[in-house]
Amino acid sequence: MLGTSWTAERRHEVPGQPAPGTGIVEAPDSVMTSDPSQPAPQATDPKPTPTPAPPGGSEVPRPRRRPRYSGRNPRRFEERYKEHDPTRYLADAAKIEASGKTLAGSHRPILVEEILGVLDPKPGETAVDCTLGYGGHARRLLERVTAGDAPGRLLGLDVDPIELPKTESRLRALGFGDTAFVARRSNYAGMAKVLGELGWGTADVILADLGVSSMQLDDPQRGFTYKQDGPLDLRMNPQRSPSAAQWLATVGEADLQGALQSGADEPHAAVLARGLVRARAVEPITRTRQLAELIRSLLPERSKEDQDLSVRRVFQAIRIVVNDEFGGLDAWLRLLPGCLGPGGRVAVLTFHSGEDRRVKQAFRVGLDQGIYSAIADEVIRAGPEEQRANPRSSSAKLRWAVRAAGNS
Repeated sequence: MLGTSWTAERRHEVPGQPAPGTGIVEAPDSVMTSDPSQPAPQATDPKPTPTPAPPGGSEVPRPRRRPRYSGRNPRRFEERYKEHDPTRYLADAAKIEASGKTLAGSHRPILVEEILGVLDPKPGETAVDCTLGYGGHARRLLERVTAGDAPGRLLGLDVDPIELPKTESRLRALGFGDTAFVARRSNYAGMAKVLGELGWGTADVILADLGVSSMQLDDPQRGFTYKQDGPLDLRMNPQRSPSAAQWLATVGEADLQGALQSGADEPHAAVLARGLVRARAVEPITRTRQLAELIRSLLPERSKEDQDLSVRRVFQAIRIVVNDEFGGLDAWLRLLPGCLGPGGRVAVLTFHSGEDRRVKQAFRVGLDQGIYSAIADEVIRAGPEEQRANPRSSSAKLRWAVRAAGNS
């Protein structure tokens, strides 16, 4: 009936004058007919007309439209199209980084100048980046060891099958060929094995950044973040079982409490372990937001700040267990002296006390046994300026050691 009423009303319109009762000027008859013998005009399709096909060719596809999102700025990881393509949106990317945020899908290397200072990479030397990540540290090391066309080389290790190919392509695009840069998918505990397979012997420079990359933290599908909901995964290597959800479904209460204490120094470990075991009997815990809300509900008398701290600690502790991070670090520290040549330098970035205690103890024992000729007396931390620019650097601790000459 809407079409009939509209047509009847149109018969009494004067072209170029407002339609009765609307105040809207209609188009003249050259555009819209007022002949009652003609059918009423039909609504036009709001979709844009496809680009005409060239003679003898197929239809030219239109460019993809940017993602739609609610609000003024994108909030979800997949919606941040400018951050995923910073070379195209240089000004926007610079503005985001200047605010102290990390671009979605990227990573800002921490303590770069301090690491270069203690490692002192020289042209022609052999280097190993045990945790390649986004490649920020590796790039700077490669620039040093290949300076002046020197035959330096770097081995980059990473266990993440999703991010490793991206980083390898990124470094290749910067001009680092196969002779200068070799990438291998391996846990850092496999460093000695890979060096042996390549026939490289020992290294002059070794770096291990034990933090979780921002690419992993920001992507909700990886399950490292609870700021956006996603599967409770937390695996550096998604091809390796179990996931965090699978582990949490079967772990005993005592083992869960122990993991929370050893992996995160969680003060409410007993209460949380008991509550989570009871909760999973009612409903499986499979989502990141679900786990975060459960933790908060188990600490009703604590402040929101304390609850949030416990959420972060629980996620950290579960991640450490699922990825066997302490086991891998202990194995790496045992093998490290055999991978460093005489006078070789090693630097380790840690992000929580469980990691730092292990590195500190191993370096002290090595110094006492004559394996290392010098070690860091104190940890090196990011300065106020870096912490403002990159808040994720605030918990980083850098330790270093120098291999003794002539000690096998």
